[in-house]
Parts: sequence; structure tokens; C-alpha cells
Amino acid sequence: MWRRTKRRDMADVNVYTASRLGEMARSLGILARSCQDEMDGNPGLTREDALAAMQMSAAMVCQDCSRCNLYSDSKKEDSYYLYYLLRAFEQKGKVEFEDMPRFFLESCRRREDYVSQLNRNLGRATMNLEWKNRFLESRDTVMVQFRELAVILEEFAHMMEQASDITGVKGEAVKRIFRQHHMVVENLLLLEHENRQREAYLTMRTVNGRCVTAREAAELLGHAMGNKGWYAPKDTRALVTKQTATIHFSEAGRYRMMHGVANLPREGEILSGDNYTYSEEIPGQVIMSVSDGMGSGEQAFVESKRVVELAQQLLEAGFSARAALKMVNTVLMLTGEEQHPATLDLCCVDLHTGVLEAMKLGAVATFVLSGNGVDVLEAGEVPAGVLGEVEPVLLSKKLWDGDRVIMVTDGVLEGCPGEDKEGSLREYIESMEVHSVQEMADEILEFALGSCHKGMNGDEWCRDDMMVLVGGIWRR
Repeated sequence: MWRRTKRRDMADVNVYTASRLGEMARSLGILARSCQDEMDGNPGLTREDALAAMQMSAAMVCQDCSRCNLYSDSKKEDSYYLYYLLRAFEQKGKVEFEDMPRFFLESCRRREDYVSQLNRNLGRATMNLEWKNRFLESRDTVMVQFRELAVILEEFAHMMEQASDITGVKGEAVKRIFRQHHMVVENLLLLEHENRQREAYLTMRTVNGRCVTAREAAELLGHAMGNKGWYAPKDTRALVTKQTATIHFSEAGRYRMMHGVANLPREGEILSGDNYTYSEEIPGQVIMSVSDGMGSGEQAFVESKRVVELAQQLLEAGFSARAALKMVNTVLMLTGEEQHPATLDLCCVDLHTGVLEAMKLGAVATFVLSGNGVDVLEAGEVPAGVLGEVEPVLLSKKLWDGDRVIMVTDGVLEGCPGEDKEGSLREYIESMEVHSVQEMADEILEFALGSCHKGMNGDEWCRDDMMVLVGGIWRR
């Protein structure tokens, strides 16, 4: 009776927690919507900016003079000259005498002073506009974070509501097997989520004074649950000791992945401008990413490394792939005066379902080798950090046992023969003998190197940085 009451109380706590998280998510969504008034569609100087600059110039130079009526004529709604002046300033960065009306040049006695003052005022207005746009972009970044945090909380609340408490079914078997190995489980919670993934929280201790690794404990839990694929994530305790502590265990997915990488810097460079990450930090998910920094050498290396690391951190924190790419793009837009754009190619694989989700910012195609041939996934033409409003495109594909995911940078693609670079690489991948993921990465890089162009004088074409990342998926 006590156990039933305790489990029911725990279920009530889960419902209450999910409800509170849902309320927090809705509050964040309302907060984001309250500040979602977007930036002006025209980011340049406006008619009002030009009129203010002319009025200030007249106050500084003209005083009581009314010979040309330049300001009063420009105030008219149908004043063509005002828009012409703005276009001239935006194109050349200054207004010149030939841009001014003829009656002004013929009648104004202080035209040099007036034009100089007008350029100074328009320049000040341009500077103010740049700071305003930078502020609005920063505000937009915060609103994106609020919206994505709301989504994360909603998803977590839904996960808690839908999770089934299977403690009553498996709890006694778990306690019994740990008791046989001199460990006492004082409390436990076993959950099964919608995608059939199971996880466990065990409050436990040893009774004989020795320590047991979390890895060994995970193996025991797997035997009790009838599935050996259990492990302790890196963010939980590594040891079970005589001190009572709660340890988190997670069930491995139905699939496992391995990866291989091959890269080569541009000729004459020590560091490559291409970087990658391969992470299994998120339980039941693999993250693969490739970034190509602008140019080559140390600067490109630093930029591409920052891009892949920032994207990985955001994903591991719980942000969706789309939100992570948008936030990486915005951060690059807001950091520093110089723009160093970098491409970002991101693939997330669910190890429980085998579904691949790919998103790109300026990256070249991704190739998926399966028993039916090679599929090409491509989207996105603008690299990260160039445009403020970038909407990544989601590409999804189901992976099966033995499939390979091949991610490359544009240096590899440019090295392929023929006009149709993607078609050439696709044909080569289809013709390859299927080896280990590392051997495939090495062979694809060798193929691109062996097809380098020749210059007019017979010298080898100066190739770009090259990187190949290959991921293979297998059923457990």
C-alpha cells in the first residue's frame, strides 16, 4: 500500500511539474510576442532623416536666408529631389555639387558650407541608424532565445506528461539484482517515453564498503530490464559508494554509429579552415557538423571552430537544430565589425528511430549511401554571419542498417572532375567498395586530390581546404 501511494504521489508530482513548466513556456511565449515588432523593412535612411539633416544644415549655415527654399520644397510629399539626394548619398557616401539642384548652385552664397554640413549631418544619421539596427538585431536574438526556451519547456512538459511510469512492473527485479551484488536501491523511478526510450533514476548505495562504477551498475540494470543496452550518461555520477546518491541511467538506442574523418589544409597552410564535431553527448542522439571558414589559415580555422562548437553547445543545451543555426547566425552577425562568414552543415541522427535531420547554412550537399544508391541532400546558399534574416531548411531522411552519411566541404567538391561536381562525387561514392567509415573518408579525399585541375602553365591548381566526415549507422 505504501509503495502504491508513493508511486501515485510521484505521478502527481510529475503532472504538477509538467503543468508548471507549461505555464512557464506560455509566459515566455507571451513575452517574446510582446516584443516581436520587427525591424523596419527599409534599413536605409528615410525621408525624415534627410529632412532633419537639411533642417539642421539650414540652421547652422543659412540662418535667415530664404533664397533657394530648398528645405521647404523638399517637405512636399511629391518631392523627387529628396529621394534623389538620399540615393546619391547611399551610393557615393557623400553628396556632391552636381547632385544639388541648379537653382541652389546659382543662388546660394555659402553652398560649400551647406554641402559640407549636409554631408556631416547625413553621416551622423547613418551612424545612428547603424547603432539602431545593431540594437534591434540584439533584441531579436533575445526574443529568439525566449521563443526557443518556450518550445523546450513545452516539449519537456509534454514528455513528462506522456512518460509512462513502469516502476511497478520492473522495480522489484531491479532491486533484487542490485541486492545480489551488495547494493541497496532505496528509491527508483523507471520511465518509458513516447519513442519507447527508457531511462532510470536510482537512489542507491553499496553495503560492503567497496565502490562500483556506474558502467557496471548500468550493466546490472540492463539485465534486470531485459535489455543490455543501458549506460550512465557523462553528466551523472561515475561511482556508486557507501554514500547514498541518485544516478541517472539511459537506454541506448536501437542503432549505433561510428565515424571517420579525413582532412587536408590548403597548400602552404599549417591550419585548415575546415572544422567538424561528432558528439554523442545527448542520450539517444548523434550530432555531426562540418564548417568551412572563409578563406584559409588561422583566421578561417578560428571562425569555423567557433561555429561548430557553438552549434554543438546549443544543441546539447536542448535547443532545436533550427534554433541553434539561427542563433549561431545572429551571434556571428553581432560580433565584431569585420564579418568572417562560415558555412555550417549540421546532421542530427536519432538512434532510436534512425531518422536523420540535416540543416545547412551555405554548406554543400550531403550524400547518403544506402542499398538503393546515393541520395543528395542540399539546401542553403548563404553562409552564417552574412544576413540577419536566415531561415534554415530542414531535410529529413530515414536511415537503415549499414547506411553511410558523407559530409564534405566545398574544397572536396571543387576537386571533383567535370562540370557537375555533385554528380561526379555521387557516381564515385556509388562505385566504391563499402569499407569502414575511416577508409571511406580517406578514399573520398584521395579521389578529390587525384582530380585536381591543371593550370595554364601545367602547375597543379592551388586547392582549397578539404574535409570529409563519414558516419555509419548499424542496428544493435
